[in-house]
Amino acid sequence: MSLRLSPTFRATLAEASRPLAGMWVCSGSPLVAEICAGSGLDWVLIDMEHSPNGLESVLAQLQAVGAYPVTPVVRVPIGDVVTIKQVLDLGAQNLLVPMVSSKTDAEAAVAAVRYPPRGTRGVGSALARSARWNRVDGYLADADAHVSLFVQIETAAGVEAAAGIAAVDGVDGVFVGPSDLAASMGVLGQQTHPDVVAAALRTFDAVHGAGKKVGVNAFDPAAADAYLEAGADFILVGADVALLARGSEALAARWVAASDDDKRSSY
Repeated sequence: MSLRLSPTFRATLAEASRPLAGMWVCSGSPLVAEICAGSGLDWVLIDMEHSPNGLESVLAQLQAVGAYPVTPVVRVPIGDVVTIKQVLDLGAQNLLVPMVSSKTDAEAAVAAVRYPPRGTRGVGSALARSARWNRVDGYLADADAHVSLFVQIETAAGVEAAAGIAAVDGVDGVFVGPSDLAASMGVLGQQTHPDVVAAALRTFDAVHGAGKKVGVNAFDPAAADAYLEAGADFILVGADVALLARGSEALAARWVAASDDDKRSSY
């Protein structure tokens, strides 16, 4: 038996005639991931950095979304070679590595997703879902074609190094994270601060200048529209847990009497 894997996010972006819109999947629930995968959005980001996701739950979510016309990307918690190896072996074809602030960080991430002699990825395809237990012909030789790597710039240092990061062979694109970028710039919690937006747009220019794709996180619709107008190739516009939180709050606001003390801002 011979099986074929799905196109990578790199390939999907290359073929797209418009920016690709997606959402975070943070709950750890395969059921919720499946609901999101069937929404009509282009891609979903299964998060391991700020969510209760481990290897088993990521595997279950990859299996749950596999039947839908959506591209799953997995954000690993750190650019650790062992974690990356394990997530790839689960069958994740598209990775996002957070907190990449230098060319050296980007080169390390590339090495972690490639087999020797070009990298350091451990060889276990016969035991793993990545090659469908050796049912994907030539997986070892063609592994680079089955994996796409995106890195996340979310510090002031990363912005300054963006051109060098994006130019690294094996980096398929850059994702800008305004939340941590704001914190790095001394304006914690102010993702749409003019200085943060300006830094994000400088990153856009640097990444596009290197011939790579660039994306951004923007839950604020006005900010998302502005980033798309500025040339974002892909974007995340919401999260499963945030939608549930805001939706349940709306129900409470409609049906439960509240005092002024109950009012609070929501992200």
